[in-house]
Amino acid sequence: LAACGDDPLRYSEPVGINLKAKSADTTGGVVSDEKGITTESANPYGKFITDARAQLGGRDPSEVALEQLTLTLGAGSTGVTRLGEVFTGQVDVLFVMNDTNNTAMAGGGVIAATAAGGPVPLDAAFTSTTLGAADLAKVIGGNFKVVIRGPAGADFATKGADADLQLTLTFAAYE
Repeated sequence: LAACGDDPLRYSEPVGINLKAKSADTTGGVVSDEKGITTESANPYGKFITDARAQLGGRDPSEVALEQLTLTLGAGSTGVTRLGEVFTGQVDVLFVMNDTNNTAMAGGGVIAATAAGGPVPLDAAFTSTTLGAADLAKVIGGNFKVVIRGPAGADFATKGADADLQLTLTFAAYE
């Protein structure tokens, strides 16, 4: 996808990642999970980077940004039927760099107790322009984890539930 006018060349693609929230893992009223960005079947993030390089003439992108972020409760969930049963309040999505544990805010939003199964749009907040060169290289190389965390919904900790959480992250790479 080429940009118009004097805008830098841009390539964008959605990347899905599946996380889990288990009642038994609720700690201090907080639900959280993390997963390496490249660990999904067929590595959709790796495909995004490969396709972005091809679109950018074989070069690494100078910037990677998150344009959209949604959260959906997966159909394989047990013990819950709504996101509002899993989370109630501010939910954050973070990128944590491998080796250094440097953290970048990816986005987030408020999940109401009445929230359905989704997809629920969250605010996307990540751009690699705030990172140092080493962390930018980690983002381009897929050397980071995606973390989701937020306050547990009422009774989630005692429900015996297993929630499949599906994040769809729409990344953009810039020349």
